[in-house]
Amino acid sequence: MSSYFTDLAQQYIDGEWRPGTGSWDIIDFNPYDGEKLASITIATVDEVDQAYRASARVQREWAAAGAYTRRAVLEKALRVVEEREAEITDVIIAELGGTHAKAAFELHLAKEFLRESMNVATRPEGQLIASPVEGKENRLYRVPVGVVGVISPFNFPFFLSLKSVAPALALGNGVVLKPHQDTPVTGGTLIAKIFEDAGLPAGLLNVVVTDIAEIGDAFIEHPIPKVISFTGSDKVGRHVATVCAAHFKRTVLELGGNSALVVLDDADLDYAVDAAVFSRYVHQGQVCMAANRVLVDRSVAEEFTEKFVAKVRSLKAGDPRDPETVIGPLINSSQAEAISSVVEQAVAGGATALVRGGVRDNLVEPSVLTDVPADSPLLKQEVFGPVAFLVPFDGEEEAVRLVNDTPYGLSGAVHTADVERGVRFAQRIDTGMFHVNDGTAHDEPLVPFGGEKNSGVGRLNGESGLDAFTTLKWISIQHGRSAFPF
Repeated sequence: MSSYFTDLAQQYIDGEWRPGTGSWDIIDFNPYDGEKLASITIATVDEVDQAYRASARVQREWAAAGAYTRRAVLEKALRVVEEREAEITDVIIAELGGTHAKAAFELHLAKEFLRESMNVATRPEGQLIASPVEGKENRLYRVPVGVVGVISPFNFPFFLSLKSVAPALALGNGVVLKPHQDTPVTGGTLIAKIFEDAGLPAGLLNVVVTDIAEIGDAFIEHPIPKVISFTGSDKVGRHVATVCAAHFKRTVLELGGNSALVVLDDADLDYAVDAAVFSRYVHQGQVCMAANRVLVDRSVAEEFTEKFVAKVRSLKAGDPRDPETVIGPLINSSQAEAISSVVEQAVAGGATALVRGGVRDNLVEPSVLTDVPADSPLLKQEVFGPVAFLVPFDGEEEAVRLVNDTPYGLSGAVHTADVERGVRFAQRIDTGMFHVNDGTAHDEPLVPFGGEKNSGVGRLNGESGLDAFTTLKWISIQHGRSAFPF
């Protein structure tokens, strides 16, 4: 594994591995023990420009190579991932603080989406559209947008980078990827290496490891990329959207969430507890779809709470290299401090801590809070860490109001013995996704993924990927002569 952090601690521009020319380095740390994994000299504005120009230079030839050529490269990339699963697992654990279970979950999703991207390559179809003009033939072509800029986050960097990179490449585009500075290898250069070894033409995919302190808005303002796919916070997403709109760029924005898991009065409580604990604490709660809020009908709240608290207390927190560990570290000290502050703020505001986890460096143990005042801003914001808010409600009407009382609208879940009751409930929630009798954290290759309100704009996956990374072109043919009015 160590060779990954040695060999891949570089920029990947125009098919070459090389150091950046910036004046400072990004230091890549293991978030659990503070070990220095790598030091990467950052890319400059000039290197971002080189990356985009390289991708644009190669892209037309790649698009012309045809769907089956592109599919073959994606197929090889999948084989490379499968062959290197053990090493990639070690990288996820070391760089993200992900547990073994989290790494397996991320790799499973990554492989599923690579398989779907192979199919996406052959999916674009044209149309013949009827014309009111005699002799006119209207053809509609679906063509690549050209070059796509991808900005990926730190929480599921391998999967969430591939989620945009793979379909964009499959559809004939070039890509420049900017991974999060806390996960430059897992979310960036590792992906470049996989595609390089799979035979992707040099220059088509580029990875720039850098920071806005060095490049400002150069990555999203650059004239070459026609689409920017961003996954991250709604605050940064709002800025990305504003800048891109000013430059007439399309955006796909997968942003934050404040999902709720709702337990109705007829739910299977043991099952609902399992779903709620996973939905809140998977990857230490650093998941946009995580169930920040667990809403429970007051008639079953006492029993549910007792079971929920017991299960949370059983979660082992510690070294993510230990296969028994469920809760590993948060990604950095800023995140750890922010989550500690949330718990302190909630308790100071009147909340009761049923479980109050300890904090050691970046390791933040799970907390469970109840009696949070109804007007607390904590119930409306995203909490990116292992803190659950238990909120009782009286009847479905109140539950619907509480679930929707947030600026976010990404995911959610409801538990009930009556499936159609669950569907009717889900239809009343202002989210892009909602699940009946399951957890809140799901993603599937064919199903449109995305949110409403502050949770984003646009969708990814399946047919939505075609809309994200291609554009439509009308070509008309006049058989015979047109009649012009002058």
